[in-house]
Amino acid sequence: MSKSRLAGLVLGAFVSVMGTAAQAAPIDIDVVLSLSGGGAFLGKAQQSALQHLEDAIAKGAIQAPLPHFVFYDDQSNPQTAIQLATSIVAKKPPVILGSTLVAGCSAMVPLMKNGPVMYCFAPGIHPPAGSFAFSSGVDTRDLATALIRYWRLSGITKLGLITSTDASGQDAERNIREIMKLPENKDMTIVGDARFAPTDVSVTAQIERIKETNPQALIAWTTGGPVATVFKAVSAAGMDIPVGTTNGNMTYAQMQQYKDFLPKELVIPTSSWMETPAGSGNAALDAAHAPFYAVYKAAAEKPDSPATLGWDPTLFILQLMGELGPNVTAEQLRAKMAETRSFTGVNGLYDFVTTPQRGLDERSVIVSHWDPAAGTWTRLSGPGGVPQK
Repeated sequence: MSKSRLAGLVLGAFVSVMGTAAQAAPIDIDVVLSLSGGGAFLGKAQQSALQHLEDAIAKGAIQAPLPHFVFYDDQSNPQTAIQLATSIVAKKPPVILGSTLVAGCSAMVPLMKNGPVMYCFAPGIHPPAGSFAFSSGVDTRDLATALIRYWRLSGITKLGLITSTDASGQDAERNIREIMKLPENKDMTIVGDARFAPTDVSVTAQIERIKETNPQALIAWTTGGPVATVFKAVSAAGMDIPVGTTNGNMTYAQMQQYKDFLPKELVIPTSSWMETPAGSGNAALDAAHAPFYAVYKAAAEKPDSPATLGWDPTLFILQLMGELGPNVTAEQLRAKMAETRSFTGVNGLYDFVTTPQRGLDERSVIVSHWDPAAGTWTRLSGPGGVPQK
């Protein structure tokens, strides 16, 4: 079956299920995002994705119940996130979307003990199975596993590691050290490591110490401004080795802003959202990509990784609310999410039975690198980080 025909059948089936709901009154959905502060570059991309989705649904370009998003800014501050979430929970909605950062989401999770469903847009939280909390994107551990596997299969055995001391960095360091203990990585070693505070204006000393250990590649796991601090130090130290980082830095704005000091080989593990001329090799995934990219092309914009972390959870929630009705409870929504095995989003094929609270695993991860000449990311690997032949 051709990809275009499959996309048409998928969309047609979606219309038949959702058409009536799409004509109903808009559904209010509360969204907590980091729209100012250190996480604003992520939060604003997620807000834009939701606004594009709402507009596309209103115009009939995507068939789903029409949402009305009510945005709240946690200012990239966990305490503010708690205050906002507390006031929202008191209204007893079925769902809260967000927040943007690991610290904000982690602070909000305890408030969701009895609902509502909280769909966090930060991949770095790890909600307990069966809880009301869900996490968008691929788990940090799966991303790092694919990155390390790609390097190992490419002949790299000695790694440097630098992480930030915030919640995201601590989570990454813990996962990376556990991954390095796997039998498949027995010949790999972290030869030099360092930590730094996100507010540090320089990490030159840390990078120089790592350089002295002669790593073949460097993992720099932090996001936003702090990763720029690392890139500057790497450039100043003349470290001409591959540098891997989180897909939280996979934004066109950052690549443009940091272009004068980006590593020569910047490697990023990410989910399956990247559009390629030949397609993904999976017809269902290509069918999910089509409306996402059409919406952004119509707006003369290029989506990047943070946008997908808001798009998939929101469209999934809207689809379920269309099926369950406008009076759905948090318990009903959680139960329906937990039994879903066949939602296809731009980030991959979701199976919440196999991977509770997230739906995606390392099979949805590919390794990419930034191509400055092309002005975009290109694939280096197949699923799971296995290098392309």
